[in-house]
Amino acid sequence: MDTVDTRFDELRRQLSTITDPAWIVGGAVRDILRGLPVVDVDIAIAADAEGPAKRLARIHDATRFPLSDAFGAWRVVGGTLPFQVDITPLQGATIAEDLSRRDLTVNALAVALADGALVDTTGAMADLERGVLRMVGTQSFHADPVRIVRLARIALQTGFAIDEPTRLRARMDAGAIAATATERVFDELVRIAKWDTAWQGFEILDEVGGLGVIVPQLEEGRGLEQTPYHHKDVLGHTLEVVRHACDMRRDPTDMFRADGPAVAALLSEPLADEMTRGDALMFACLFHDMAKPETYAVTPEGRATFFGHDRVGADLAGAWCRRHNTSNRFREIVAQCVREHLALGFMVHRQPLSLRQIVRYLDRTSPADVELIVLSCADRLATNGARTTPPQIQRHLDVARQITRQMVALAERGAPTPLLDGREILRLVGCDPGPWTAALVQALREEQLVGQVATRAQAERFVRDWTTRELPSRLT
Repeated sequence: MDTVDTRFDELRRQLSTITDPAWIVGGAVRDILRGLPVVDVDIAIAADAEGPAKRLARIHDATRFPLSDAFGAWRVVGGTLPFQVDITPLQGATIAEDLSRRDLTVNALAVALADGALVDTTGAMADLERGVLRMVGTQSFHADPVRIVRLARIALQTGFAIDEPTRLRARMDAGAIAATATERVFDELVRIAKWDTAWQGFEILDEVGGLGVIVPQLEEGRGLEQTPYHHKDVLGHTLEVVRHACDMRRDPTDMFRADGPAVAALLSEPLADEMTRGDALMFACLFHDMAKPETYAVTPEGRATFFGHDRVGADLAGAWCRRHNTSNRFREIVAQCVREHLALGFMVHRQPLSLRQIVRYLDRTSPADVELIVLSCADRLATNGARTTPPQIQRHLDVARQITRQMVALAERGAPTPLLDGREILRLVGCDPGPWTAALVQALREEQLVGQVATRAQAERFVRDWTTRELPSRLT
């Protein structure tokens, strides 16, 4: 039955330039009814969408552009609009038919722009009140398998329970995700990764059958037992690593103490694909052990090994990113994290650490230094088997804090001003530039960072010494 809800009056006023028969649909309706803010508004219109999009953009000094040739959808964003608006022609002859083609009942509500009448043809209001996610029809996921990933994301966002027939249907149809547009899958995963409790979203995605289809190596890790130092199989360990990383991203001070605010600031920096460094970290955690199934072996003594899973995993992570058309920047950072996720653990056995050792570690892990510190801590916390002792974990975390302290201190000091430029170095060396040049420049920078070179004269002496000691072998 149609009713009028005044909670939509302000939104209808802001969209009043749309005069054709049109309805606010989907998540915006659901969220307004739950008293939540709205950042995305979907409009279903019984007309061509281009003209209304043009008028809306003009009145709000916003930008408009087409979204889909197949459906004739347009997006309007920016200007004085406080939210993004997508306008799409009705999918069907009537609004009721349009709603019947949607994924979940709580997304199949509509509010008429003309008079505010609420349209509920699927029992959505009852599901909304009960906090239940229920498919509109048995073909919902078959029609668009990306909806299975969206189901996990909406369950995470709302805290609603997925009803059993919907969960089973999603699992039955999940295999089809592999043949869908990878960009749309990645977009939904990014939305999950942004949440403080992203690990729950990935767990829900696993429950509905989607995680192992999207990342087959994770499915291969299900039931794959590890060493006695681990208390979970590879998949369980991976999801626990994501959980610990989420906790540190949300509040780094518990782990990094006085350096927590600096870590938080670094993780909040924009990276790529509309993600922060902290968002991308979730993918690095998800992928860090993805090569363990491929590298699994058993020694004659019966001990499980995964030699080379860091290197092989970096290649697998890079290939996954290419398939999903991520940015180069995102791919490089995630692959770097997978490749170097064991490096900090090796530092535990080199205590006490010198400043030079820490500088070299930070150079090795740059530009993913803070991501790798958090990942390593999360990995250590999620490795708590029968052979693991609390002091072992504590030593690892103490090393991570030492490195973090120096990373923050070095950043506060800023990069050292080069004492010699390139031409001066070449003059001192007395030969043409080559691959050795970068190594010498890096070595001189290291000496400045650790305080061994502070003057031009010291820099010149270091270059001469380095040339005598290192250059002959580098030129052969």
